[in-house]
Amino acid sequence: MSGIWAKYNQLLSSQPLLTKALTSLTGFTLGDVLAQNFIEDSDKPYDVMRTVRLGSFGFLIHGTTGHYFYGFLDSKLPGTKPVTVATKVITDQVFWNPIFGCMFFGYLNLVEGKSFQDYKNKLQADLQTAVMGSWAVWVPAHTINFAFIPPSQRLLYINTIQIGYNVFLSFLGNKSVDEEEKKEL
Repeated sequence: MSGIWAKYNQLLSSQPLLTKALTSLTGFTLGDVLAQNFIEDSDKPYDVMRTVRLGSFGFLIHGTTGHYFYGFLDSKLPGTKPVTVATKVITDQVFWNPIFGCMFFGYLNLVEGKSFQDYKNKLQADLQTAVMGSWAVWVPAHTINFAFIPPSQRLLYINTIQIGYNVFLSFLGNKSVDEEEKKEL
């Protein structure tokens, strides 16, 4: 196991963007596999393309934007003093969290070939739930992250927790907007 960890750290050092993208691909793929197999109705057949969509989001969007966002945050707010950690958590949850939600729903909307109106409906129906659900998980997780996790390991730590959170995101991202919700929008 220590050999795998050493290899991961070597790749993280030599190819940080690719390594973080692959780590996110793994986290989003596992989250969707768990959601489809253990959370959602068992009478629905397994949707391989859904897993591909979620995994590709992890690879193309989450891993890459996370690399740059958390690198930027660490460069502007270095250190682990309580006020610095609190500022990072607030910045992440007040600014990055809704942006991430828009990217997540937008990416799924795009790869599923849906309309811009469908995207707006999805944001109206589910963005607030995603953001507020995030607070329950990510405020404590990021407090630990920014206080104790080395910057190079942040995305791995996030992706470890993200596997469980992705079960929620996978469910929410693939939940259809009910006709009643569309009428209210």
